[in-house]
Amino acid sequence: MVENTTAQQIETYLGAADAAFAAWSATPAGVRADVLDVVADALDAASGELVPIAMAETNLPEARLTGELKRTTFQLRLFGQVLRDGTWYDARIDHADAEWPMGAPRPDLRRTHIPLGPILVFSASNFPFAFSVAGGDTASALAGGNPVIVKAHSGHLELSRATGEVVTRALAEAGAPEGLFHVVYGTEAGKTALLDPRVKGSGFTGSIPGGRALFNLATSREEPIPFYGELGSNNPVFVTRQAAALRGESIAAEFVASFTMGAGQFCTKPGTLFIPRGSGMREALASAALPNGAKLLNDRIQAGYLEVLQQLSGHAATEVLVQGSDPLADPPSPTLLVTGVEDLLADPSALQTECFGPTAMVVEYDDEAQLVQAAKTFEGQLTATLQAQDDDDVAELVRIAAGKAGRVLWNQWPTGVSVTYAQQHGGPYPATTAAGSTSVGTAAIARFIRPVSFQNFPQHLLPAELQDANPLSNPRLVDGKPVA
Repeated sequence: MVENTTAQQIETYLGAADAAFAAWSATPAGVRADVLDVVADALDAASGELVPIAMAETNLPEARLTGELKRTTFQLRLFGQVLRDGTWYDARIDHADAEWPMGAPRPDLRRTHIPLGPILVFSASNFPFAFSVAGGDTASALAGGNPVIVKAHSGHLELSRATGEVVTRALAEAGAPEGLFHVVYGTEAGKTALLDPRVKGSGFTGSIPGGRALFNLATSREEPIPFYGELGSNNPVFVTRQAAALRGESIAAEFVASFTMGAGQFCTKPGTLFIPRGSGMREALASAALPNGAKLLNDRIQAGYLEVLQQLSGHAATEVLVQGSDPLADPPSPTLLVTGVEDLLADPSALQTECFGPTAMVVEYDDEAQLVQAAKTFEGQLTATLQAQDDDDVAELVRIAAGKAGRVLWNQWPTGVSVTYAQQHGGPYPATTAAGSTSVGTAAIARFIRPVSFQNFPQHLLPAELQDANPLSNPRLVDGKPVA
């Protein structure tokens, strides 16, 4: 049994992380990349040990967890590539210019990015590998040159312990500084670490109430710190009349597959589907073959899911469109509810409530102008999706969707977040607490570094990426022009 971390242990870990920062932040980026590769190799090698533990604790199937572990090690290696190519520095060099047209000479200015310091990561429940102990927050923070303290999620404590041991051994074998990485357990341990002045930033994936409470703590400190929280999202999907006429049955089938994927426990699950009245899509959805119920991650999530499902199904403006044989059981069978756009516009807060699990809301509309009206009522989202045809007049809907969501999709589905260079997994509040950041993709490293400019420095005191000789051969912006 994993025990909660004591106050003395937290103090020891924080002191060690603070001491490790100087050495790790000064470690060349290429060497940090090699260390991340060693950690990835160790996690791959431990798959036979880790996946069975994850299966026992999370109710997730072996194939899903094996794939998620591969995603986790891919993330670590991808951040290694980012470190080697040097793009993360975003290095900019302005040579001194006596004729600078501002009216005064321009000094020699050179801008790069440096790490923040020890980072506190709060693990997620629904991705016990990819958003947990060795997940994207940890990978991006380590890549940026920061020590990491992970607060383990209560839903998979044994897996957190085992994963933490693999990572710790791998870091030691790779020659990383002692004290670079720790895992802590218990709610109080997380709060204590978040309020400690040695912690300089935090990443979180979880619920809106929990994330908001931690965000408030992070910003209430004497020295407020950046808190990158991914909290909640409804991920609306808008189907035009033309798309419904041409592809209605396939859109219905694909929607069912997407909202029930992983038992509806993805933060990108499409929670609301707008369909035109009289298009036949209501009938297609009503006759859809729903998958069998699957156990949710843990008892707390099961209880929360049932509470929200009953709240939504009990609303005067909703009715059940289609439902499995035992929607309130453990495991719960999926449910599709239906309402009208006029009812959603009248009570958007209630009818747009996120239901974390295998339930979604279908909203029927009469006129496509109502889609724009409805889109305006949504709070910040991770995603918004259009199922439409190329000649549909949806420019205004796209504009509104982009203003509400971090990722806007065209004729695809939001479940399945690719780890890549252009990914944006974030959005306006309450999707996240920092709309300008992403928790997936290589841009995630930007959360745990900050810019600094050096003015009029001699070459030998500049970071390598800012020296004229460019010993790292990294891409830079020199006097406003890209130079490889």
